[in-house]
Parts: sequence; structure tokens; C-alpha cells
Amino acid sequence: MVSTLVSIPGYEIGEELYNGSRTLVYRADREADSLGVIIKLLKNPYPSFSELVQFRNQYMIAKNLNSPSIIQTYSLEAYQNGYALVMEDFGGISLNDFAKVETLHRISIGEFLTIAIALCDTLDILYRNRIIHKDIKPANILINPQTRQVKLIDFSLASLLSRETQTVTSPNVLEGTLGYISPEQTGRMNRGIDYRTDFYSLGVTFYELLTGQLPFQAQDAIELVHCHIAQTASLAHEVNVHIPFVLSQIVGKLMAKNAEDRYQSALGLKYDLEKCLIQLKTTGKIESFPIAQRDVCDRFIIPDKLYGREAEVKTLLQAFERISTGATEMMLVAGFSGIGKTVVVNEVHKPIVRERGYFIRGKFDQFNRNVPFSAFVQSFRNLIEQLITESDAQIQIWKNKILAAVGENGQVIIEVIPELERIIGQQPSAVKLSGTAAQNRFNLLFQKFVQVFSRKEHPLVMFLDDLQWADAASLKLIELLMNESSKGYLLLIGAYRDNEVSAAHPLIFTLEEIRKEQAIINTITLASLSISSLNQLVADTLSCALEIAEPLTQLIYQKTKGNPFFSTQFLKALYEDGFIKFDLNEGNWQCDIVAVKALVLSDDVVEFMALQLQKLPETTQNILKFAACIGNQFDIATLAISSEKSETETATALWKALTG
Repeated sequence: MVSTLVSIPGYEIGEELYNGSRTLVYRADREADSLGVIIKLLKNPYPSFSELVQFRNQYMIAKNLNSPSIIQTYSLEAYQNGYALVMEDFGGISLNDFAKVETLHRISIGEFLTIAIALCDTLDILYRNRIIHKDIKPANILINPQTRQVKLIDFSLASLLSRETQTVTSPNVLEGTLGYISPEQTGRMNRGIDYRTDFYSLGVTFYELLTGQLPFQAQDAIELVHCHIAQTASLAHEVNVHIPFVLSQIVGKLMAKNAEDRYQSALGLKYDLEKCLIQLKTTGKIESFPIAQRDVCDRFIIPDKLYGREAEVKTLLQAFERISTGATEMMLVAGFSGIGKTVVVNEVHKPIVRERGYFIRGKFDQFNRNVPFSAFVQSFRNLIEQLITESDAQIQIWKNKILAAVGENGQVIIEVIPELERIIGQQPSAVKLSGTAAQNRFNLLFQKFVQVFSRKEHPLVMFLDDLQWADAASLKLIELLMNESSKGYLLLIGAYRDNEVSAAHPLIFTLEEIRKEQAIINTITLASLSISSLNQLVADTLSCALEIAEPLTQLIYQKTKGNPFFSTQFLKALYEDGFIKFDLNEGNWQCDIVAVKALVLSDDVVEFMALQLQKLPETTQNILKFAACIGNQFDIATLAISSEKSETETATALWKALTG
């Protein structure tokens, strides 16, 4: 059917293929040469900058992937206020639609294996080009019903970084498609995002093709997030008894919660799938066999999982269990810089999701101690960003609750956290007070404000980092939040460098005052990693036995004394300098221990990191100097202005630091 709504110069528009919430897709003919094409448009007549960037992103990445497994892009053309993305038309339909026309809405095992093997080749191409797709799902996989050719589409979320970190945001704005999203993509797994995130989404896609249903059925977004990070799906053969057990195992391994437990290579996965197909063609059935025997990864990856912190994590999780039943507690996490305080704290995400709670964080800055409440402001800006993505009805509920708590003094909080106005609207000017009276009013209001979010139906965890640099006003507010008037359901986590906090430090005095009020304060003190824990990390990084890793572990321990950050950076430096290499012939990692022993490297972490920074290009070093002057957080626009460069030049200079 010819659309009367769209007219694109140079193209004769044919049928509408897709009409989604954000995009429109049409089949068309290019008038210049009568070539059949597919045209994708943004639905929003006034697209945001983010939408435009994503549209350009999918064009730039896909056009550089010259592969029959990837949809070919012809051009990106200006259209109204956005773009028209022109792609090849190979007669494909989505795997969703293809499955619907198959017998009983389910693809046969043989058909499935053929498609799955083709997708392994596609993911291997992405791996070789260091691309993470981040939105693998049946709707983004096209198949020609006649030729059975399979192609991957939609690189709008794809990343050229080999590793990314997803911060905690509302499930309503997470990148990817919630039914297929990997646990680490939720931002609640204490794990970075790398190429293995696509393996999880591929596993969900396989599961759906084989069983006719998604592995997790949930009522809302936050429940679905919890399923991905903490629930175990029924195995595919338990849902569909016709699925061979070994195929069910393969899919289950792809869907492992932790990336290190999944397949590590697309070719290792392909080997197992091909073995299944050969059996099926030869004998008509698929017998079980040990899977992942040829699964070897040639990429240097230091695991994200925690080593030697089981007791500390247990203590933290027990504290959350107590506050989720009505308590108020403070948990201090002490230790040297680089010891892993933040990583331990992040382990609390899983139970927070289960209890539908909120996690917010702020960080005090060594050079901004004159700015009162800076970490609190960061925390609640983060919370408001989460709240404004909820439904209009839910936002209205929040507005009513906040106004009921702060009364006519909402403007007092808005002056400190301007983003709050987006929820409660403009507020009348508050009565002017001075000195102590103004401070007391703010503290009382902020107490009530915090209590709005600390409820049985949604406990609140507030993480304040670098307490050793907290200003006096913030320390007083912490004291008030922990006093007996607290309504519960609040866990305040404070991390600090205990080597920078003496007995006369203001933080120590504050903690003493809090204890006088009988408030609960517990402390986790993180020590360096034991040599056995460090050896486990090295062995996991090099995929070798513990005894093989021991000589290298001893050398690393001599330099780093078990500091986790220093140890991982040292390992990374050995790899980047060529002392650790992957031997393709042997299929394993090799380390030149003799050469490492001969190295003259500093055992001071600051000096060592300075030397690593000096290896970066001079333009990158210069831009990082400006970034350091801005603070622990910065944006491209501010950095560009301060360095007197364009945003493009600034981003280009930063790229080496991001990919290094």
C-alpha cells in the first residue's frame, strides 16, 4: 500500500513495514536506478540530539562493516528535522515474523541450528571489529524466507568501546530492549559491559525461537530487571520437551548471569552448534556431549568479579536486609585508595531491585570542600533523574508526597537541588531566615524530604563516597539523618580513606555524636587482597590453572602488596607492553616471566599510574589535565570550552584514554 504520509525526494515510497514508538520503516525504490531499498525514519518530527546521534551511529558503524551478515547501508540523508537511513532490501523479514509462519509458530530444530550458526558468524565479525551491538533480538535479525539468508540490523545503540559501564538509571530508559537485556546492561550487576553482553541477548533470542516464549514473564520493568539479574529461567527443554538437552545447555550457558560463565567466543559457540547439526543430519537426533570444549577467548579481559571479599559483602547485604524491614543504619566502608570500596558497595544493587528500592550516590571532592552538601546534591539529582522517567500518574504521586512533607518551603530544597522543580513545579519564595535559623530549617526539611523516599515499599540506600573530604554542613546533616527521629528504611553507606582520617578528624567527631544517639553504625575495613585471592584473579584472567599463575602472581604481589586497583593496572600494563600474549597455535596465554622479573617498575601506585598516563598521546594528556581541573565529573561541552577546542577535537583527544 502506498503511503500518502511520507514523501522523500529521489525515492518512490512503497509499503510501510514497521511503525514503532520511535521509528518508521518503508520499502521504496530509488528513482535514480530503480534499486529496491529500505528507508528508516525517525518518528519524532522534532528529534532530540540523542536520537540524531543514535541515527548517525547506526549508519557510521554499519557502513564500515562490509559483510553479507550485516545489513548494507547506502546513505544517510537529511529529511525534515532528522535523517533518512537508506539500506539494502534483500527481501528479509524479522525472525519474529518468520517464526510466526513456521509450523506451530516454532522453528524446527534443523532450521534453528542453521540460523544460529549464521548468527555466530555475525557475532564473530562484531567481535573482530570490537563492536558491541547491545540490542540483539529477533526484531533486529532479518531472514529471507526463500534463500534463508540472515542479516543483523539496527546499530543505533552499538558501541565501539571494548568496555562500557552502565550507571544505575530507571528501567524505563535503559539502553536495549528489556526482555532481552543482559544483567550488566541493567547497571545493577557491578559488572562492565563488553562483547559478551550480546551473547546473553543472543541466548534469550535462541530461547524464544525454541520455546515460543521469553525466559522471563514480568508485570513491570523493575520486576523484569530483577529477573535478569537474580532469577534463573526454566531450561528450554523443560518448556519444550522436543528440544535436545545439550541444546538447552548451550542456551542456558549463553544466558548465564555473569559474563565469565557464558561462552567466551562466537566460534566456540559455533563449534557446538555445528556438532548438533552434524548429529541431526547424520542420525536424526542430537546426543549430549560436553559443551564449550573449543571455547577459547583471545581477548585480554580482567574479570569484574570480587575476590576475597565474601565476608564484607555478606555484612553489607545483611545491613540492607535489616533496613528493608524498618531499621535505619549507617555502614562505613574504610580502606586505602584503590582497595575496592566502591566495588563492594555496588554489590547491594541486587537486593535493592528485589525490594523495589532506590540506590543513589554522591562523591565529596577534595577541591570543593567549600561547596556545602555537594555529595547530597549529586545523590538527589540522580534520584530525580530516575523519578522523572516514571509515568505521569506516578510523578503526580511523588509530587503530592514531597509537597506534603515540605509544605510551603519547597523552594528551600529547590535552591539546593534545582531539578526538583521538574517534579513539584515552581514554589513560592520561602520566608527569609538568617544564620542558624536558616540552617536548622534546611536540615529539618531535608530530613522530611529524605523520609519521602525511605519507605517500606521502596527502601533507600544512599552512598556517600570520600567522606574524608565532607564539609561541615554535610557531616551535620548525616548526624541528623541518623538520629532517633528517623522513620527507618534508610541505609546510609559512607566510604572513606582511613589512612587520611586521624582521631582529630571532623568525621570521627561526627561518628561519635551519632553513636551517642544510639544509632547503628557498622564498619567494614577492607584490607589488601591475600596472595591466594590475587592468584585466583591472575589465573582467571589468563584462563589457566592456579599453579601456573603462581610465578606471575608472586611478582605482581611484590609490586602491589595486594592492592586490587594497582594489581589490575599492573596486569594490564604487562599485556599492553607485550609481556603477556595470546599464543594462537597453543590456544592459551603466555607470559614472559624472565622479562617481567628484569623490569624496573615503580612499586608506588601514583608514580606507576603517572608513567602509564605518559604513554598516551600528548593531545590526550593535555585534555586530561583540563578534565582533572574541572573535577571528578565533567562533560564534553565544559571540557571543550576550558581547553579552547571544538567538541569534536575534544572527543577525539579523549578517545585514546577511553579505549586504552
